[in-house]
Amino acid sequence: MIALKQHSIRWRCAAALLGPLLAAALPVAAAAQAGGSWRFAVSGDSRNCGDVIMPAIAAGVRADHAAFYWHLGDYRAIYDFDQDYRALNPKANISQYEAAAWPDFIEHQLKPFGGLPVYLALGNHETIPPKTRSDYLAQFADWLLAPALEAQRLADDPGDHQLRTYYHWIERGVDFVTLDNATADQFDSAQLAWLGKVLDRDAANSGVHTLVLGMHEALPDSVSSGHSMNESPAGAASGRQVYSALLKFHRSSGKPVYVLASHSHFVMSNVYATACRTPQDVLPGWIVGTAGAVRYRLPKDLAGSGEHRTDVYGYVLATVAAGGDIQFEFKPVTAPDIPAATVKEFTQPVVDACFDDNKANYVPDGAVCEKQ
Repeated sequence: MIALKQHSIRWRCAAALLGPLLAAALPVAAAAQAGGSWRFAVSGDSRNCGDVIMPAIAAGVRADHAAFYWHLGDYRAIYDFDQDYRALNPKANISQYEAAAWPDFIEHQLKPFGGLPVYLALGNHETIPPKTRSDYLAQFADWLLAPALEAQRLADDPGDHQLRTYYHWIERGVDFVTLDNATADQFDSAQLAWLGKVLDRDAANSGVHTLVLGMHEALPDSVSSGHSMNESPAGAASGRQVYSALLKFHRSSGKPVYVLASHSHFVMSNVYATACRTPQDVLPGWIVGTAGAVRYRLPKDLAGSGEHRTDVYGYVLATVAAGGDIQFEFKPVTAPDIPAATVKEFTQPVVDACFDDNKANYVPDGAVCEKQ
């Protein structure tokens, strides 16, 4: 009797652990059976007002029948209270906030996605003291150990049992690569070597027809260079190395490459079309830091960029064609889109303040071409 009871407890524990993972896999499996084009969604920077904005993003992404949502980092401010957290916890001290910040992100910003897979990238605010990469790996291990990510890691190397802040997974012929450039020392040699192996395998793999990279900071020499990997010498050097590797991969394999980032709190397309590059060297790129963070002013020099908007929230919806080409569309979130339950929890004045007042006068510098 005791043995049966213990078995029952173990089964219930396993079901509790595996249930969300199995549920997360169902939308992807269903979409894969449908064939033809399919969709995914991406944005980043949900600090400040993300608890208010992200439930609406989740509702929009699900209504758009996206296969997954990709968050490109900066979940909570950490260096100071997020406005939404403060509204619910007016008496909390900074130590209480720092301990609660990531669980708050999970509860208010990830939970609304339900069973839809969510992939996470590391942002610079996830490394602001007292937070560390080790803390991040411990807190978000459930997401970093998602079945698709673990299966891909072991497919690449059956002996690789190390959890990292960078990873990739192949879905319906598209290799999605999440990079970690959250601190000034990145990309380090280990990450560069790992990416080189990924690119080599993708070039030789006829089953991979498209490469999409997601990261927090834009690669160097973008339209928003002043708030990108250009901010540190190591970042500029290693980021340019990655850009060159991607360009070489595209030219040699003929496979499309798309580069997605956030960090700057606005939305902008064609971000790598600057005077630093010839037109034939421009890779398609987006900045989409519009998930709730304080909104910046646009760079003064927008020559070459495509769509560009600020004082907006939302996400980019990507439609992948059967052949692998991807079309991107910005999907705004407006005040009427905020779910009633969110308005009730935070109150209408807090929601209004997120739309009316969550702005900054910061203007990122544009590209300053340096000798490479």
